[in-house]
Amino acid sequence: MTLPLSPRVAALLAGPLVALLARSWRVTTVREERWRALADAGRPHVFLLWHDALLPLLWKHRRRQVTIVVSEARDGQYLSEFARRIGYREARGSSTRGGVRALVGAVKALREGSPVAFTPDGPRGPRRELKGGVLLAAQRGGAPILPLHASADRAWRLNSWDRFLIPKPGARVRIAYGEPFMVGPGEAGIELARRRAEQELADLVSEVGWEDGATVTD
Repeated sequence: MTLPLSPRVAALLAGPLVALLARSWRVTTVREERWRALADAGRPHVFLLWHDALLPLLWKHRRRQVTIVVSEARDGQYLSEFARRIGYREARGSSTRGGVRALVGAVKALREGSPVAFTPDGPRGPRRELKGGVLLAAQRGGAPILPLHASADRAWRLNSWDRFLIPKPGARVRIAYGEPFMVGPGEAGIELARRRAEQELADLVSEVGWEDGATVTD
């Protein structure tokens, strides 16, 4: 998605409209206490979510000083500017551009006590294919991973690599939280965590229900 506007101008113009849309959603959660236990204890953690579910999850966890890992590409900056306006911090980079810098920034944020959010299939896919940077950040930062996912009963899906989700006005949005888990030491710990993360996310996709964007719909 490339707009004929700078990310800052696009966020300035579209931000209020997105906020107005988001305030119309009817949000319900499943096992939110898993997240609340970490947040209320002030324990840094890693949000793990697929890129297509990013918008409702950004809105749900706004103004909590979460650090998000965003692409240095122009596309990533549109969401980054909006996220910054609703209370997020950022660690720039991705699996394809600036990855080392993003990893260092994410680990630093975790060690300073800030939650960090990763979309491990971003910034350009393949869709819902987990890349390992999130696992390494959690391992080095000594923080638990918290998988989560969102869907809506009525939504637009962009014709993009991720089938990006935009719940429609008044939509019912359901957010589900998985079981937090730690990444063990070494390469064996990373591999075990990868299998756990993929299974947790797959279970959450099934649990929230509704259309998952696998096919193009109006």
